[in-house]
Amino acid sequence: MSWFSRMTVRGRTVVVGSMLTAALLLAAAAIPIPYVAVGPGVTYNTLGSVDGTAVISFSGQDIPPSATQDSPDGGHLNMTTISITDNVPLFEALGLWATGRYALAPREDYFPPDKTVDQVKEQDAQAFRDSQSNAEIASLRYLGYPNVTYVGEIPDGSPSAGLLQPQDQIVDVNGTPVTDFASLQAALTGSTPGQVVSVTVLRNEEQVTEKVTLGSNPQVGTQGFLGIGAVERPVAPFTTTIALERIGGPSAGLMFTLGIIDKLTPDDLTGGRFIAGTGTIDPDGNVGPIGGVLLKLITARDAGATVFLVPADNCAEAMTQIPEGLQLVKVATLTDAMSALRTLKAGGDPPGC
Repeated sequence: MSWFSRMTVRGRTVVVGSMLTAALLLAAAAIPIPYVAVGPGVTYNTLGSVDGTAVISFSGQDIPPSATQDSPDGGHLNMTTISITDNVPLFEALGLWATGRYALAPREDYFPPDKTVDQVKEQDAQAFRDSQSNAEIASLRYLGYPNVTYVGEIPDGSPSAGLLQPQDQIVDVNGTPVTDFASLQAALTGSTPGQVVSVTVLRNEEQVTEKVTLGSNPQVGTQGFLGIGAVERPVAPFTTTIALERIGGPSAGLMFTLGIIDKLTPDDLTGGRFIAGTGTIDPDGNVGPIGGVLLKLITARDAGATVFLVPADNCAEAMTQIPEGLQLVKVATLTDAMSALRTLKAGGDPPGC
């Protein structure tokens, strides 16, 4: 008989229970749970450098002298992030949660089951690139740079389909210069459906002229119709580069916008303060809500921030757990943010959450 069979029933129960417990403990220590640990991330000063490379830089012509000047000592405009730890075993997850600095969230909230991890990363990277583009447009629009008109969406069956391309910059129509929506509409005034017009565009830095047979659209009246979703945006003689490719998502848009404005103008927006913040930005300067605002407050305060710009729609959540020594400022638009920074610099108190 084996040693196990010679044991009493109680002894066998203890052995089997111990073995099951050990197996469960090993599983809890080694097998990932379907949750991710979401915690404070990294923060970067949009006015500073990372690994010797300026976060925001410019190339081209007529770059304002202020773009290459150092920001005052102590002056920060920091974007903030969260960290996501995947493939976390139960014990590790509970340990992170117990610190009070991490939250546990269903993995599918961040990694949808219908997408691979690589697809999610590419989606986040594209959202980050879009936020950079929006930040550049919003900042140039705020600073009053002249507008140009681009070709946007071209529906199937449009008169311009196969001729014009999205992102073509419209230069003129039948010799009439086009800069903004009004000049594009003026160039088409008096035209008729079926008329062939010459549309000159700037495509890949080369001028291209296409012959477009105008269509009709009752919504625009009796004049001819190009059939494009025209997009108006400001343009500068220089290019803006943001060198933070390792970051994903759109939530740094507001702080990138403020960083660009600070660098393109002689005034210091920070007043020597360590200011951090978060929020998406659209081309018109509207600030949108983000996820993980409480964790971003921790990230900012740990880095030394004393002021945090909070999207208006995140204020209620942010007020539930404010790190000591951190002043929350509510912003719904880029104009709000600029006004708040001017008030802070003058020694006043901008609207808070």
